[in-house]
Amino acid sequence: MEQKFIMTAFGKDRPGIVADISEMVFENHCNLEDSNMGRLADEFTLILLLTGQGEDLEERLSKDCRRLEREKGLSAFIRPLDYHHLRGKPGNNLKTISVEGIDQAGIVYKVSRLLSRKNINIETLTSEKKYSPGSGTALYAMQITAAVPETLTPEELEQGLDELGSELHVDISVT
Repeated sequence: MEQKFIMTAFGKDRPGIVADISEMVFENHCNLEDSNMGRLADEFTLILLLTGQGEDLEERLSKDCRRLEREKGLSAFIRPLDYHHLRGKPGNNLKTISVEGIDQAGIVYKVSRLLSRKNINIETLTSEKKYSPGSGTALYAMQITAAVPETLTPEELEQGLDELGSELHVDISVT
């Protein structure tokens, strides 16, 4: 019977991290179905969706996660899951919400709280802090792919985001 797992891993950024993790996946005869990988500060981070078979698969994967820590300096964790594919769920439209402005505490919290109150599910969220080349001002950019219920009109969504953008002094757009 096929089993599904979420694996998270991170370690000091260096060449070979993806090879180390994907080798472990391959050696356990698992399939890497979905992933999100990238560098955060000076760490490389990975979130993986794996599928595989075998009575002791979870035990083997957990053991290999501990081995990665000892041998490669990577912190890795595995969790089995009961997975139901929800993307493209009827009644939801995918929208992209972009936020840009001067960096400040609370942007992610306030935007995600507003979306939650409107029953909007975040599918993906990426963000980045940059510095303005001229002034050195810290700027924050966030991009969200969200499943918006068909019952919510575009005007209702944009009104709520416009009000929040004014409160935070950031630009928020929906496409």
